[in-house]
Amino acid sequence: MRRTFLKGAVASIIAGSTLTFAGVAAAQDAASFYDGNVIKWIVPYNPGGGYDEYSRAVAPYLEKYTGARVDIVNLPGAGGMKGANEIYDSPADGLTIGIINGSAMVTNQISEIEGATYNVADYSYLGRVVADLRVLVVGANTPYTSFEDLQNAPDPIVIGATGLGGSTYVDAVITGPALGVEQRVIHGFDNSSDVRQALLRGDVAGMWGSLGSALAGVEDGDHIIVAQSDPERSALLPDVPSVFEFIDTSANPEQTRAVMNAWDALNAVGRPVAAPPGIPADRLAFLQEAFAQAMADPEFVEMMVSAERELSYVDGARMAQIAATATNMSPEVKAIMVAAVQGEI
Repeated sequence: MRRTFLKGAVASIIAGSTLTFAGVAAAQDAASFYDGNVIKWIVPYNPGGGYDEYSRAVAPYLEKYTGARVDIVNLPGAGGMKGANEIYDSPADGLTIGIINGSAMVTNQISEIEGATYNVADYSYLGRVVADLRVLVVGANTPYTSFEDLQNAPDPIVIGATGLGGSTYVDAVITGPALGVEQRVIHGFDNSSDVRQALLRGDVAGMWGSLGSALAGVEDGDHIIVAQSDPERSALLPDVPSVFEFIDTSANPEQTRAVMNAWDALNAVGRPVAAPPGIPADRLAFLQEAFAQAMADPEFVEMMVSAERELSYVDGARMAQIAATATNMSPEVKAIMVAAVQGEI
């Protein structure tokens, strides 16, 4: 069932993608530049996590369509911020790219987290690999089986998360306080895989993560999905409520809706592949086209379906628009988001 859902979702995504081609002359110049060259692809987390797996899956197909060698470089630290900085601050020659945790990097930026030297709207985007459907899971060995159970729990729920500002952290600190869940968020895990291990051990009661990462534990009977992030229930999880369904139970529904809409905009940034600002236009167009071809490659798509990995590709131009929208919050909503991230709510 899981593979059927994913295959249908991927097919609709690829069918709906518009693959554009740069001018012939500029493409030829860029093709000559990349042929036989080396592209460094930065992954801002340790090997073995979702960002690393997606990167290593796409890289051979980017090699296929650029003629360059793609070297994966893992650069973990600061919840993905170290790698994001490295991508942003690299020479603008088109030979350094990387995958970023878009929602977390937007949150770090608006919160003015120390050490964030990038502007999410200014990256040169190749496109987006996926905008994960986010889900809240609890351990099957806990007394909780629904989101209402969390709202009505007599004691704070212990939620596990990666570094301060990481997506698993942001999801928890935004949704929990907004929707009346008393919780204690333990952050600092190196990656989401480590949080899942803590969940299995019973060190934490729940965690936020991508649907793709959560499904194995659900199918093994270790985890229960109690809520999902999309404003409307995803066809992949028709029986799991959206957190948006609980807005009217909050103390201030109007304010909560504004905050949740901003969080949804963060999630739309997803996992994009980006280069530093200001790379030559012909090289960016070439990389965008090569990335589009890689994402639509039938062999790649089938491999991702077999691996039960989601895809929700958008092109570089659309990705730039999404990034700009996510960073353009009203002062009131921004203040709430920042306070949540800093643990002040």
